[in-house]
Amino acid sequence: MCGIVGYTGGRAALDVVLDGLERLEYRGYDSAGITVQAAGGLATGKRAGKLVNLRKALADDPLPEAAVGIGHTRWATHGGPTDLNAHPHLDDDRRVAVVHNGIIENFAALRSELAARGHVLRSETDTEVVAHLLGEVFAGDLAEAMRVVCRRLEGAFTLVAVHADQPGVVVGARRNSPLVVGRGAGENFLASDVAAFIAFTREAVELGQDQVVELRADGVSVTDFQGRPAVVREYHVDWDASAAEKGGYDYFMLKEIAEQPKAVADTLLGRIGTDGQLTMGELALELGPVEKVVIVACGTAYHAGAIAKYAIEHWTRLPCEVEVASEFRYRDPILDRRTLVIAISQSGETMDTLMALRHAREQGAKVLAICNTNGSTIPRESDAVLYTHAGPEVAVASTKAFLTQLVACYLIALHLGQVRGTAPDPAGLVGQLCAAPAQVGRVLHTMEPVRALARSLADAHAVLFLGRHVGYPVALEGALKLKELAYMHAEGFAAGELKHGPIALIEDGLPVIVVVPSPRGHSVLHEKIVSNIQEIRARGARTIVIAEEGDHAVAPYADHLIRIPATHGLLQPLVATVPLQVFACELATAKGHEVDQPRNLAKSVTVE
Repeated sequence: MCGIVGYTGGRAALDVVLDGLERLEYRGYDSAGITVQAAGGLATGKRAGKLVNLRKALADDPLPEAAVGIGHTRWATHGGPTDLNAHPHLDDDRRVAVVHNGIIENFAALRSELAARGHVLRSETDTEVVAHLLGEVFAGDLAEAMRVVCRRLEGAFTLVAVHADQPGVVVGARRNSPLVVGRGAGENFLASDVAAFIAFTREAVELGQDQVVELRADGVSVTDFQGRPAVVREYHVDWDASAAEKGGYDYFMLKEIAEQPKAVADTLLGRIGTDGQLTMGELALELGPVEKVVIVACGTAYHAGAIAKYAIEHWTRLPCEVEVASEFRYRDPILDRRTLVIAISQSGETMDTLMALRHAREQGAKVLAICNTNGSTIPRESDAVLYTHAGPEVAVASTKAFLTQLVACYLIALHLGQVRGTAPDPAGLVGQLCAAPAQVGRVLHTMEPVRALARSLADAHAVLFLGRHVGYPVALEGALKLKELAYMHAEGFAAGELKHGPIALIEDGLPVIVVVPSPRGHSVLHEKIVSNIQEIRARGARTIVIAEEGDHAVAPYADHLIRIPATHGLLQPLVATVPLQVFACELATAKGHEVDQPRNLAKSVTVE
């Protein structure tokens, strides 16, 4: 979950690394640190808190000029967010420095061994043991020392190191944790995300599982942990530095909400032919024998999967299960070669989802990934992948990634339905999908009353969300956004469950947001949810109702009415979610919270 940057080349390493860390701060902002390889040895600066604290410290006490450096932004696991626990960590002689992402599971045993041999470990982290081990085994070749040490480590980790006695060299290693190479002219980069070096190069190299990479200014070499040369895949990043900048918005989240019409259109691009037919060439899977679909995901991606379940079962007549990825492999799920597992992850590095994917493949299931990040681990380990093409998403709270995941799920559901001959009116559904970018744009242009409403609720202590059918996962997603950003009690409920307990929470003035299904496609559900609105309003709730244009039945019972375009009932989440994103962002801003970097959270959860 941490951000890692390494550089060797002809530029000022301090500037390159700090610039990269700034682009990766969304991955962790408990502390930050940097080590440069200077003429007199290694020089290090690190501070608890956000990157700005490190910048201030370096302004007061500058590091020497250098052309090689490594840096880190931390999301704390072992040890609190203090100066001492901040990375990089050094060995006793201060000749080797290491930054690390992940968890080294056998660090306690290794730490005891080192202490018994006279090493003094000063931090509470698992990372520091690696610096001491590297210092012990180094014999002039840092890459070989890294291979030796990695063979002793258990767990998931990315490691990047420099040594004072091997000038111009940066070495990295990865197991179950992201690390990518950026290739430049007379310079090379290492990072946990391409965003770190996108201002300097768009040429990248994937690193595979259990590989060690040695960077010099004039070249890159990759081996496995045993020292055998490894085959790697090079690729071109199809977005530039401007895509990862705020572009005049106060927050990345605001920018990414505004980018959703384009992101949805880009996800559809190339997958619908001029004749209106689906062209899903990426799905090079034999789907005929599929008898069951299982979706695994976490957080917001799980909510996308929960919505996909409705579409898949309705359009394919296949049973579909949706699983929280962190629970999946521990309950002994029933999988076989007739099961299609869909793994959803924005980053492609979500550790819980990756472990679920691996378990599914061990059981013989086919795995299809939905992902936004080219070259990441989950797509590489899947049988096929559908990229969402949302572009970089920097804000921790996901917005455009969620909508594009929904689109990808709809495309897969329709494709499966066509393969099976079960999809009703596929051409009409494709046409309505194609209308989604414009509809999302229409919603965005009507959001000022939602912003005003959010500001008026800045002192509310709780908000409840209700929904039926696909509106239920939308309610869950709305509640999650409010928890993430506004740090307040927010819960989403299936509206039909209201009388089975949650109605006890209703009190005078409590804001309740209700996602109303279309009266056209779900008339019975519509009638029932109107009754739910009346029930909570009678008990003093302040009703905030999201309903499609032309739905007049809800108006008498809505204290605040938010209109969305009428669309196919299963596609309604594409437009119904947007007001909830805007609402959460504005309410958090009114409370004075950091929108892009909410407390205790990081963008990519790369540890279990």
